[in-house]
Amino acid sequence: MAEPKPCIGILTSGGDCPGLNAVIRAVVKTSVRLNYDCVGFLRGYEGLIEPVSYLPLNRRNTAGILTQGGTILGSTNKGRFSATVGEDQRISIDPAILDQVATTVRQLNLCGLICVGGDGSLAIAQQLFEYGIPVVGVPKTIDNDLGATAFTFGFDSAVATATDALDRLHTTAASHERVMVLEVMGRHAGWIALHAGIAGGADVILLPEIGWTYENVCSKVLRRDAAGKNFTLIVVAEGASLPDGGLVADGSNGHQQVQLGGIGEMVAAEVGRRLHREVRTVVLGHLQRGGNPTTFDRVLATQFGAHAVGLIHQGRLGQMVCYRPPDIESVPIAEAIGGLSRVDPNGSAVKAARALGISLGDCPDLVSPFAVPSASTCEDAPRPTP
Repeated sequence: MAEPKPCIGILTSGGDCPGLNAVIRAVVKTSVRLNYDCVGFLRGYEGLIEPVSYLPLNRRNTAGILTQGGTILGSTNKGRFSATVGEDQRISIDPAILDQVATTVRQLNLCGLICVGGDGSLAIAQQLFEYGIPVVGVPKTIDNDLGATAFTFGFDSAVATATDALDRLHTTAASHERVMVLEVMGRHAGWIALHAGIAGGADVILLPEIGWTYENVCSKVLRRDAAGKNFTLIVVAEGASLPDGGLVADGSNGHQQVQLGGIGEMVAAEVGRRLHREVRTVVLGHLQRGGNPTTFDRVLATQFGAHAVGLIHQGRLGQMVCYRPPDIESVPIAEAIGGLSRVDPNGSAVKAARALGISLGDCPDLVSPFAVPSASTCEDAPRPTP
C-alpha cells in the first residue's frame, strides 16, 4: 500500500476579518504545487478535538474565495481553547486537550498546522508548538496590534470601512451643524482610530495611548465654531481610557477578554452636556470585520498563506510569518505574542495629525509640532495608565 501523502492543516481562530479566505486559498494552491494534501479544521481550534471536524481542501472548493469576506472554515473565540483573559493575561490549556490535538495530527498525517489568528489565537498556537505539534502562525487582526509585523491583514479593510463612515458622517454633520462621534474597534491599540481619523478628515481623535480631557475636546469644538465651521467629527477608539483612567467595558467571565465598547455614547453625552449641543453617536462595531477585503489585504493575506506553507516545507516550525516592508519574513511565535503593538504618541502619524490641526484631546492644537518640537510632546497632558 502506498504511503499517504503528507498533509497540511489550516484553521482560522478568533474574530473574523476580511482576508481570511485569501489565506486559505493561498495555502491550498501552494500546498498542491508542493504535493501536499490539505485539510481545513472547522470552527477554529475546536475542530481539532473530538469529534474532529475538518474539510478536505482543494482547488475546486476554494475557487473564487479570494475576494470573499469571512472564512469558509468558520471561527470562534470561545470554547475549550480560550487562552487569553485580559490585555496580556494567559492561561494554560488542559494537557488532556493538547493530547487530543496530538492524536488528530498523527491520524491525519499532518506535517504542519497553520494557525491563523491574533495575539490570543497565536498564544494557543505557541502552547501547541511547545507540546510538540508542528505549528506555523499567520497573524490576523483588524486591530493591527501584533508587534512583530508592520501590518496584519484585515486592518486596511477595517480602516477603509471606518473612513467611508466618516466620509458619510461629514456631509450630514455639516448639513445639520452637529457634533458627530464615531466609535471604532481596536481594543487596546488606536491604529484604526488614528488611520481612519486622518484619512476621513476627523477633527478630534481619542486613542488608548494618549490621555485626554473633555475640556480639550470641547475647546476644539468651540474653536471650530469660532472659525465658522459649525460641525465637528470626533473619532474615539473603543479602548480609549476615560479622563479618570477607567475603561468602558462589559467585563470578563473569567475565560474571555473584556468586551470593550460604549465610550462613544459617554463622550457624546458629556460633550453635549457641556456645550449644550446636539451630539450624535455612531458605533461601527462588527461592520469593520465584514465585507470584502481591500486590494492591500488580499495581497498581504495571499503572501502570508504562501509563505506559511513555505515555512512548513522548509521545516521551520514554531514560526509566524510577518510583514517587514518590503518583504515577508518570519519570527518565532513566542516573540510575536510577547507584547502589543500600540500607537507611538510621538510617532510620525501622530505628529502629522497634530500638524493638520487634529486634536488628540491632550493639549491645544494651536501650534504645529514641526514649528516647535517640544509642542508635540504635551508634557503636562494626562497619560493613560499602562
